Amino acid sequence: MKLFASYLKYRAKLIAACLVVGGIFASSYLLFEMPVIAVLYPLILTLIAGIIAMVIDFILFVRRHENILSEELPEPANKLEEDYQLIIEKLNEEARFAEKHSSEKYNDMIEYYTVWAHQIKTPIAAMRLSLQSEDSEKARRLMGELNRIESYVEMVLTFLRLDSQSTDYLIKEYDLDAIIKPAIRKFSSDFINKKLKLVYEPVDYKVITDSKWLSFIIEQIISNAVKYTQEGSVRIYMDEPGILCIEDTGIGIVKEDLPRIFDNGYTGFNGREDKRASGIGLYLCRRISNNLGHKMNAESEAGSGTRMILDLREKKIFVE
Repeated sequence: MKLFASYLKYRAKLIAACLVVGGIFASSYLLFEMPVIAVLYPLILTLIAGIIAMVIDFILFVRRHENILSEELPEPANKLEEDYQLIIEKLNEEARFAEKHSSEKYNDMIEYYTVWAHQIKTPIAAMRLSLQSEDSEKARRLMGELNRIESYVEMVLTFLRLDSQSTDYLIKEYDLDAIIKPAIRKFSSDFINKKLKLVYEPVDYKVITDSKWLSFIIEQIISNAVKYTQEGSVRIYMDEPGILCIEDTGIGIVKEDLPRIFDNGYTGFNGREDKRASGIGLYLCRRISNNLGHKMNAESEAGSGTRMILDLREKKIFVE
């Protein structure tokens, strides 16, 4: 119905002109006092012919509309349409050039930061090896800072690769404990330094996901839990099959900030207190979890800790 209304609007001037011409002829016949049948008969024939022509024209209009929707421009019916198509082709060519140029710049940026990340990881690894041989509070504190530096580097790369068409997802079935345990070990020095209790028992669950990207999510959640918990514990458990929870007894999140903690760049009250907060960690976690077909939510109250919930049940995921 909308398409027919659009057609009537498109042909409104022509239809109006036909009605005016018909009215002029009818008025002329009546002015000369000709019989009514002599007026009605040609008008009816003209109306039938006009309706047939209008139906044929509407069918052609619909076909041209469908061709345009299928990204195939129809043959121009006149010089004006030919000019429009030339403009469209020129705009398409400019858009392709701009997209190619943007893609090249993006790839160059990815390549630069990838090389930069690998270069900066070399001194990080060297410092880590030096600190592993020393068991002291200072060494553990420095190890924690190194973990944070490495986490920031990974965050930069993840942010840049997130919308890349060549993102290396490898979706298959993994043992969830084999993903959680390395993430815990990575922050072991932070747990020791802050004297935080870790409550974790193997969840014994198989998940269909990408291990590298899910590891990033879990590491970010544990990092935040340790960062904002001064005393108490961090608990990692399976609430029900497929629902992984990471819960801390930290400072929590104020009610006003909770709906926006997954927004890009949003740090909230806690971020304003901690000047090192970037506001992209949880944003990346939510984006990655959506890409993997998982769901991520948070429950928290100020002063009562935070519980991050990962729904890892199989949804929209197909094993290659």
